[in-house]
Amino acid sequence: MSTLNVSFEFFPPKTEAMAETLWASVEKLKGLGPSFVSVTYGAGGSTRDRTHKTVARIAQETSLSVAAHLTTVEATRDEVDDVLKDYWSAGVRHIVALRGDPPSGVGTAYVPTEGGYANAAELTAGAKAIADFEVSVGCYPEKHPESADEQADIEMLKRKVDAGATRAITQFFYDNDVYERYLERVRAAGIDIPILPGIMPISNFKSLKRMAGLCGASIPARLARLFENLDDDPDTRRLVSAAMAAEQCLDLAERGVTDFHFYTLNRAEMAYALCHMLGVRPQSQEAAA
Repeated sequence: MSTLNVSFEFFPPKTEAMAETLWASVEKLKGLGPSFVSVTYGAGGSTRDRTHKTVARIAQETSLSVAAHLTTVEATRDEVDDVLKDYWSAGVRHIVALRGDPPSGVGTAYVPTEGGYANAAELTAGAKAIADFEVSVGCYPEKHPESADEQADIEMLKRKVDAGATRAITQFFYDNDVYERYLERVRAAGIDIPILPGIMPISNFKSLKRMAGLCGASIPARLARLFENLDDDPDTRRLVSAAMAAEQCLDLAERGVTDFHFYTLNRAEMAYALCHMLGVRPQSQEAAA
């Protein structure tokens, strides 16, 4: 198996207890030597201060490469540019540029803020104009729900790459054939940046179905059957979720995928176990092996 690279996504904590959980997870996962970690940005900039504090703390107190999510929602170009300048001053060199969800909620019409960046391609160009940021962007194996068709979706990804993006992270998916076909279409379009599969182990199947419906991700019938009658059985649900996530990751690795991005939900256990199964171990263990 080829050497694998992993990265982890966190979200800014709301409470002191959540902060303790987050930092315990950062401590646990940093030993795996991730390529980077990222911190999400709430809808409408609702977590702007908490995101900035979390990103700054990771940058200042660890040796991890940290990426700050940034969106275009409900902010002018000047306001977004100020955030970018603040990140650069704090030592942050990596941005995850996203258009963001409409303030009225996923599934409603998106209206660009007057005087703001209209989409992630414009935001990427804006970040590169501020400083030499590394810019990652999102992509959608089953197309963004607002894209007219698959071709339009890939053309938008190409605009992001042309603007300076050097990595794309996928929306979650549970059918590896979907990812593989998407990768073939992306490469045929002349896009050669890494396309990292976004891995989201299932913690709550009802919530996942709702989220998948809003973002256009499909759920294989086999997967749905495995979670039947487990709403009130969290222990079995966790075991099934772990088995399914492991199966997905190992299959992707067998298909030649070398970079994995894990949506951790601020908990290290599942991501750490999946990395272990993929052969990604703490450096001290690797040296002793």
